[in-house]
Amino acid sequence: MPTTRRILLKAAGAAAATSVASFHIHAQTAAEPGIDRASRTVTVGAFTPVTGPVPFYATLTHAADACLRHVSETGAMDGWKIRFVTYDDGYEPARSVAVTRRLVEEDKVFSLVASVGTAQNVAVIPYAREVGLPMLGPIGGSPALFGEKLVFPLLPDYGWSAASNVDFARNVLKHDRIALLWENDELGRSALRGFDTYMKSAGLAAVESIPFEVRSTDFSAHMRRIGNARAQVVVLFGSNANLAAALKSAERLGVQTKWMAPFFTADPITQKLAGPLLEGTYFSSWLLPVSSDEPDVAAYRTAVAKYYPNDPIGVFGLNGWSNAALFVAGFRMLLASGKPLTRENLVAVMETMNNATVGGARQVSFKSGDHRGARQEAILQASGDGFKMVQDFRPYPASVFNAALT
Repeated sequence: MPTTRRILLKAAGAAAATSVASFHIHAQTAAEPGIDRASRTVTVGAFTPVTGPVPFYATLTHAADACLRHVSETGAMDGWKIRFVTYDDGYEPARSVAVTRRLVEEDKVFSLVASVGTAQNVAVIPYAREVGLPMLGPIGGSPALFGEKLVFPLLPDYGWSAASNVDFARNVLKHDRIALLWENDELGRSALRGFDTYMKSAGLAAVESIPFEVRSTDFSAHMRRIGNARAQVVVLFGSNANLAAALKSAERLGVQTKWMAPFFTADPITQKLAGPLLEGTYFSSWLLPVSSDEPDVAAYRTAVAKYYPNDPIGVFGLNGWSNAALFVAGFRMLLASGKPLTRENLVAVMETMNNATVGGARQVSFKSGDHRGARQEAILQASGDGFKMVQDFRPYPASVFNAALT
């Protein structure tokens, strides 16, 4: 394996905690990987793309680290601290597997936490099964993650989000002439599946369904078709740049329609790219707005500003923070259970999580055979001063959500 950049992120305070634990923990017959009872430290790890096509995803890992450091420094896990070890995988699934093996065999991690990439996390699953390694908060959205015993994803499938968009368009905006623009990769295809499933259940079909390439910057041809179809709402599933480019093409051609997009585009980056054209755009989101006064979201803004002052405060960061917070919630449950601190017991208590608040997410639940963590979304809308919630969290449309495990 090529030499990788190693980011070793140690939680503050190396001195051993000597106070008596408030939770009773049974003695363990053998040392569990990643558990140092003497210093009350748990070691976890992640793969992340420091190099490769998406180095800006470092924002996700920085925010995850900020969460774990914040928890360690505030004593929020009964005095336990978290040592977070990450290695660069270049966003290559094969390297993700090699990195995970290194984390297990050399760093003795207790769990993976907030590892980045859909294909990357899916590629690691066979090795995780082999060694019994929990994977908490994998940052990716795929149905392949939801039925895995060791995997606890917080992110939804993009098809559920697309269905939430359409449900709002029909039942709140009162429009049925809906078009879909979808990125020609797994992200877009997932959105397409959910969109089509929902529309079929409603006895409808898209007035237009048009793929585009990830690097598309001119949506003129797409918008001519949208205009000719007299679409009342366009749902776009692609990047921040794709959304901004489509809005500019629509404005240039005089196409009048309402716009909807996924959670990760409800971000200041999109506002910079699209300018005032973003005003009024709706977003389905499993996360609270970044501007929320909720304590968990406020803690994200404060901690990232402290530990990574050069990183933007936005939905990418809140995403990384929330996935790390899932491990914190699970480890606290394990401590409270009084069970030995083992990977197996972490998995067992995670499957009892019910309607938990996790970072910017609400009502997160897992159970045996069903690891769909986020089970509802809100609708946000872009305004001049940011993003505001215009519809509170609601469960995903059943026709699409229930298909995830079939």
